Amino acid sequence: MPNETVLSPAPLSSVSEANATISLLQKHSLTGAVQQEIERLINEGELGPGDKLTEASLAERLGVSRGPVREAFRVLEEVGLVQLEKNRGVYVRQIPLEEALEIFDLRAMIEAHVGSTLAANATEEQLLSLRTLVTQMEQAVKVEDEATYYRLNVEFHEAMVAYAGNKKLIAMYRKLTRELSLFRRRNFSDHALLVTSVNEHRDILDAIGSRNAAKSAEALRQHVLMSRERTIRNFVKYSERKAP
Repeated sequence: MPNETVLSPAPLSSVSEANATISLLQKHSLTGAVQQEIERLINEGELGPGDKLTEASLAERLGVSRGPVREAFRVLEEVGLVQLEKNRGVYVRQIPLEEALEIFDLRAMIEAHVGSTLAANATEEQLLSLRTLVTQMEQAVKVEDEATYYRLNVEFHEAMVAYAGNKKLIAMYRKLTRELSLFRRRNFSDHALLVTSVNEHRDILDAIGSRNAAKSAEALRQHVLMSRERTIRNFVKYSERKAP
């Protein structure tokens, strides 16, 4: 008769630790999902600057308890999308124009570096991925789908930064651009702006594909600075609309 291995029951302390670990992982996973959904609502404009966020209403809407919503608020505060005001609550953060322009200046420097790096090092597979995104952006322009265009635009720029291969840089870039979501979205508020933007992206891709580092850096720098100028014009336009 073959020998049978009898497993001894795990100590209660080990079982408790395992259960605690599983519970922690589940909580973190749920918090991440809640965070992503709140971030999507902010980026797509459903939740706007200055809007108050309440744990109860968001928990009910997302079908979760208040705990993950509370944790998501803390994460979103760290990345600059919401602000927690003592005795008042949680609000979608309003970025002053002056701060947004400073971020655009930083973006211009970062993306110029990314452009020259990709011109030298991008693989054909990476270039194909970027071309696919630009083609999809062109389709979104044709049907005047601003929401899809905005999402693809974010993906395009984040992909380029990621392809540059510096993990610290992509983390810094994402934090900066999250804070610019309102201003960047306004820059795609009409069809003419979409056409201008997609043409600039095509020029960027052509420059990188030519393997000319200086030309690629300048194409990206100018693209960001043009976005900065559009931001100023749109800020004035929206301010005038709100004026009594």
